[in-house]
Order: sequence, then C-alpha cells, then structure tokens
Amino acid sequence: MSERTPRVRRQRSVTETLLSIVLGLEMFLVFFAALVIFGLQRVPPAAAFIGGAAVILLLIITTRLLRYPWGKYAGVGMQVVLIATGFLEPLMFFIGAGFAAMYIYYLVKGQRIDAQKASWQAAQPTEEGA
Repeated sequence: MSERTPRVRRQRSVTETLLSIVLGLEMFLVFFAALVIFGLQRVPPAAAFIGGAAVILLLIITTRLLRYPWGKYAGVGMQVVLIATGFLEPLMFFIGAGFAAMYIYYLVKGQRIDAQKASWQAAQPTEEGA
C-alpha cells in the first residue's frame, strides 16, 4: 500500500480572510433581501428568487476569486451590485452602502496587516542561519 502525502493547505492572507467573511455575510443579506422583495411583490416571485440565487452564486464565485489580486476588485463590483438592489428595495441603498464601506475598510486594513506581517517575517532569522 502506498501512503499518500498529506495535502498542504494554501496559506490565506488576512485580507482574503476578512473579505471572505464580508462576502459570506452578504450571501445571507441577499437571501433575506430576496425574501423581502418577494414578500412586498416588487417583482414576480420567479424573478426575486432566481435573481437572488444568481447574486448569491456570484458572491460564492467572488469569494473563491479573492486569492487573485484582481479578485478583490471583483468584490468591489459585487458591492456595486448589492447597492444597485436599492432600485428594488430602497432600504438596500443604505444597507449595501454599509456593506461596501465594511468591504473597503477590510480591504485597506487587511492589506496593511499583510504588509506588516510580511516585513515581520522577513526580519525573522531563518532556521538555516541558526
């Protein structure tokens, strides 16, 4: 029998982790927003649920794309989509803007933490030199 070597997990950045959390929370938000839009009969039921499912699917895809530098900008695009749902339910303008502010704050703060972490790791002595 051959033993398989354990799979090494990719190290995620702090930025990627924080932005994944925001996008995950937005998935719940879109689910409940679709229910509200359906309940208030702003659009036909099929449009409310299919549209909500499509946005949730895009959020899932965007979460997976955060590992790439351009994936963070895809997340910014999703913030615009979330704010645009305000045309169906006006309160979503404010809620979407709040989530967009949180996304941008975590983007900036996460990149700052990642830069500090990289400089700290570069300053640590290597095991070869010890």
